[in-house]
Amino acid sequence: MLLSVRDVTLRFGGIVALDGVSFDVSRGVVSGLIGPNGAGKTTVFNVITRLYAPDAGEVELDGKSLLRTPAHGIVRRGIARTFQNINLFRSMSVLENVLVGGHSLGRSAGEREALEALDVVGLAPLAGKPAAALPYGTQKRVEIARALMAQPTLLLLDEPAGGLNHEEVEALGDFILRLRDERALTILLVEHHMSLVMRVSDHVNVLSFGRKIASGPPAQVQADPAVIEAYLGVQE
Repeated sequence: MLLSVRDVTLRFGGIVALDGVSFDVSRGVVSGLIGPNGAGKTTVFNVITRLYAPDAGEVELDGKSLLRTPAHGIVRRGIARTFQNINLFRSMSVLENVLVGGHSLGRSAGEREALEALDVVGLAPLAGKPAAALPYGTQKRVEIARALMAQPTLLLLDEPAGGLNHEEVEALGDFILRLRDERALTILLVEHHMSLVMRVSDHVNVLSFGRKIASGPPAQVQADPAVIEAYLGVQE
């Protein structure tokens, strides 16, 4: 087991954001984390990456606690992430943005390494372009390339399909599977695009109002009445 989240509870004042959430992520899989808006999905990411300290519970990577690791040390533990909202340096080139990802490890990353990361996401020819000039979906790939510069074993993708059209979503799904297979990455995916989640995930966990309500293979989760009521039955 690569990642283990155990009985994690987090409160913001009188609001319970996470209520005893537990799930595991096996090494080498794509694991989906889904649920309605406000279910606690990004909050889980923020706990894993130490942006939030839980009130109770434990989070372990490779059997060792993450909760004693400061936020700036998480990338050294082998975890990288992208965010819901694109977080690029708009005045910098694509290559410069990707190079920043290497600095998170406290070392100077080389241009060749950054170009290799861009090649993985299919953007090497755009290395010299200003990041701000790229289409939204392309900027999201730049973020993934930057995350890959940290050489993670666990990649957290927070709504990577947001704002993409149908063709881009299909290409993203293929890309996620290729990352898993070719780079031996474990991927935890938060996403509202259900067809994408169900196509690429080996396992899916479902949150609703801060609680886990279902867990299992995609087909099993899709058929779960609690999931249908809480999320999949809601028309977007």
